Amino acid sequence: MYVLHIANKNYSSWSLRPWVLMRTLDISFEERLTPFPTGSSFDLYRAFSPSGRVPCLIDDGWAVWDSLAIAEYLAERHHGVWPAEARARSWARSAAAEMHSGFTALRSACPMSCGVRAKPLPTSAALKQDLFRLGDLWNDGLARFGGPFLAGGHFTAVDAFFAPVAFRVQSYGLTFEGAAAAYPAQLLGLPAMQEWYAAGLAETWREPDHEAEVAAAGTVTEDLRATA
Repeated sequence: MYVLHIANKNYSSWSLRPWVLMRTLDISFEERLTPFPTGSSFDLYRAFSPSGRVPCLIDDGWAVWDSLAIAEYLAERHHGVWPAEARARSWARSAAAEMHSGFTALRSACPMSCGVRAKPLPTSAALKQDLFRLGDLWNDGLARFGGPFLAGGHFTAVDAFFAPVAFRVQSYGLTFEGAAAAYPAQLLGLPAMQEWYAAGLAETWREPDHEAEVAAAGTVTEDLRATA
């Protein structure tokens, strides 16, 4: 069985991608969660991940690190990871790669913290550009392939790559126009996303650096997480 190494569900957007993909596509795996330490996680995570980062998938002793590499590894072994139709598949891969390498202003201004609700700071020009592009991208996929997911009627890896954005939308009250307005709720309604969210809310530990990032992003109006 696969072993998937992840970090805190409240914070770890990168871990969410392969986790929700495998859960939703019913690909069996054993979860191993190692909370983020304060400061560098490199030495701690090097025990199971060559890069010293999460996520990392272990398959019979073979390590696959980085969320995009994990998606491609799974696609070679399981049906439905990417869309079956060639153009939908190429679009999905392009969109996932853009999310993987881009949207830096969104990541910085709206760090993932599933259990927090916050009023963000005034939107910077860079964040406005990211949000415009995000809405444009979602509307394009939904229009081209008919929805309700980005590349058609079924959840695929491209949706997994935007799953962390759905939690950011929920936490910071981000809004979009057109069909894109309803897409985050489509993701948040998935059983796997609800499972992840419930587990994130149940986490009682707090990592100071991640908490500081959220505090710097705006005014926290509600914290729904369990306390110790």
